[in-house]
Amino acid sequence: MPDKEKAIYLTFDDGPHETITPAVLKLLAQHNAKATFFCIGNNVLKNPAVYRQIISEGHAVGNHTNDHLNGWKTKDGLYINNIKEAARHISGKLFRPPYGRITKFQAGVLQKAAVPFNIIMWSVLSGDFDVQLSPQKCVKNVLRNTKAGSIIVFHDSEKSYQRMIFALPRVLEHFAAEGYAFKALENIG
Repeated sequence: MPDKEKAIYLTFDDGPHETITPAVLKLLAQHNAKATFFCIGNNVLKNPAVYRQIISEGHAVGNHTNDHLNGWKTKDGLYINNIKEAARHISGKLFRPPYGRITKFQAGVLQKAAVPFNIIMWSVLSGDFDVQLSPQKCVKNVLRNTKAGSIIVFHDSEKSYQRMIFALPRVLEHFAAEGYAFKALENIG
C-alpha cells in the first residue's frame, strides 16, 4: 500500500469465529482501528451475526474461499467455484487466497470476472498460526517488519488465538503511540 501517510492495514484471515472475532473487534474499537476480515464462506454461514457485526462496525470484508482451499492443490474449476460459492455470502471484491497460494490461471480468472476481484496478499506475516512461535516472538516479528503502508496478517481462529490475542493489543498500542492510523483496505484511495 502507499506509504505516504502513517497508516497500517491490519487483516484477519479464517473467521468469523463466534468468540474470537468479537474479541478482536473489541480490541480494534478500543484503539479506533479499522481492519479487513478475509472470511471463509462456511464460517460466515455458521456465524452470521458476527459477520454482520464486522460490517456494522465499519470494517471491510473479503473472500477467503468457502472451505479454505489451497489454490496450488485444487483443480482450477473447483477452486473458482468454491470462491463463487463464498461470494454468495461475503460482500465485496477483495480476495485473499488461503496460504497465499493461487495459480496465475486462477488469478487471471478472478481478475477478469464480471465483477473482478482484487487479490490482496500481505507484507507482514505475524506468524500467529505457527504453534512453534511464542506469542512474544509474534509481537517482535510484527514490530520489526511493519512500516507505513504495511498489510499485516493475523488470524481470528482457534489455532492462532493464543498468539494473536497476545500480539494484537501490543501491536495496536505500539503503532498508535507512534501516530499510525489503522485502516481497512476498502477505505483507502
